[in-house]
Amino acid sequence: MSGALFGDAPQRGYVVLARKYRPRTFEDLIGQEAMGRTIANSFAMNRIPHAYMLTGVRGVGKTTTARLLARALNYESDSVQGPSVKLDPPGVHCEAIMESRHPDVFEMDAASRTGINDIREILDSVRYAPVMARTKVYIIDEVHMLSTAAFNGLLKTLEEPPPHVKFIFATTEIRKVPVTVLSRCQRFDLKRIDGEQLAAHLAGVCAKENVAVDPEGLALIARAAEGSVRDALSLLDQAIVQKAGAGEAVSAADVRDMLGLADRARVLDLFDAIASGDAKAAITEVRAQYDTGADPALILRDLLEVGHDAARAQALGADARLIGGGDWTARIRALGARLSPAQLSRLWQMLLKALEETSRAPDPIASAEMAMVRLCAAAGLPPPEEAARLLREGAAGGPPACPPQATEGKQEGAPSLQSFEDVVALVAARRDVDLEVALERFVRIRTFEHGRIEFQAAPGMPEDLPRRLQRFLKAELGETWAVSADATSGVESLAERRLKEQAQIIDEARRHPYVAEALKAFPGADVTSVRASEGTGEDGAVVQMPGLKTPRKTKERR
Repeated sequence: MSGALFGDAPQRGYVVLARKYRPRTFEDLIGQEAMGRTIANSFAMNRIPHAYMLTGVRGVGKTTTARLLARALNYESDSVQGPSVKLDPPGVHCEAIMESRHPDVFEMDAASRTGINDIREILDSVRYAPVMARTKVYIIDEVHMLSTAAFNGLLKTLEEPPPHVKFIFATTEIRKVPVTVLSRCQRFDLKRIDGEQLAAHLAGVCAKENVAVDPEGLALIARAAEGSVRDALSLLDQAIVQKAGAGEAVSAADVRDMLGLADRARVLDLFDAIASGDAKAAITEVRAQYDTGADPALILRDLLEVGHDAARAQALGADARLIGGGDWTARIRALGARLSPAQLSRLWQMLLKALEETSRAPDPIASAEMAMVRLCAAAGLPPPEEAARLLREGAAGGPPACPPQATEGKQEGAPSLQSFEDVVALVAARRDVDLEVALERFVRIRTFEHGRIEFQAAPGMPEDLPRRLQRFLKAELGETWAVSADATSGVESLAERRLKEQAQIIDEARRHPYVAEALKAFPGADVTSVRASEGTGEDGAVVQMPGLKTPRKTKERR
């Protein structure tokens, strides 16, 4: 079906646009082509269901469609005596049905009549034949609000209604309707109206009303309506009276003020500041928009919209349909080219969290400003895909993202490292005990030169050790060192070397004549360590003997 404009409804005095331009034929419905095609085919094949279920968000035309269906089922003219989706010219019963005064078309609002007694009235009346029309039609709006007893009372009649009865249900909460009812109905999901299509529809209404509204203002109204034609027409009604002078055009700025929206260019400026990590500019802009009357939550919603548009422009390229002027579209596409998909996704998630917090915060503007701090801090981090790559390379001991020849110069007064032992000594001096122990236990040096360390990992090495050492050296020296693990065997680790040297010393001590005598005199005794004697600088072997708490020390006589 086309989205052609439909004729004015009969009116006395002023009638709001949402009523004045209510669809009067199936062709007048916009965005519901699939439903119209299905109904037309079912009429042509004489396969008409006894119950319909219409669902969708507010303002997409559920009740209007129900009345059009009631007219179609009872359409009667000089040339047509059966159901028809062609309702122009209007039939004998059309006007009475559209004005809700036909005796054979009953409308009930389930929001106010929810009980079994209300349904019982319907059940008692279905047995009687129509008074004037061909079919009795029962329209129940917001059917999900019926009580359980009311649904149960309706089931039997709904499954096997008399041939002259049709039911049409409408609801915004389809999940609240029992499946036993849904299974007995032919269901139609009325779609939200696309923003461009809705803006074009509003432009047509403006032309018929002989009023001028800036196209960008119509796009703002269409976006604010969120796919609801009724909401869009109500907002247009409000926008038209923003200018009191006859023939004076309503600008996009007028619409923004009416909706409480910030200037779109300023929203883009704010998003640019966030993407650049400029917290000062971002906080200043948020506060300025707040001072001019913008709601902090709406500012965050506008930023979410910018992020979404940039992601669409990035993913869809030239196929992305963006509502806005040429400058807006160009800047959105530039943002999409500047940021990576993961960065846009991260900003979206953080903005979504900020919107939730701001909606609940006792001081919304403070919450919004803190969100700017977090967003700008996150902009300084590497893109998520780059961070993941760095983590993988660090865990695998691979090369760093940057070569050793970093752009930064070496810090003044930074220590000169001539060996790996110097590195460990520097770590110990900075009291980083965990890193010191890990370097001593797990690093088997293969190559050590300025700017590069290659080693074999001892069993049990923490996966992040290369990255930790690289980060430490960067902080201390101001240089980026290449730190990597190598599969080729190297020398022992410092801890392994120290244990080997200690074992050699103990072995030599065991072979010393006096120590050997002591070990022979005390069966079960052994040398556990060798250390210098207090005050003399001489070495002494510590002999551990069974049953004695204090080890005995032996010394060579000079």
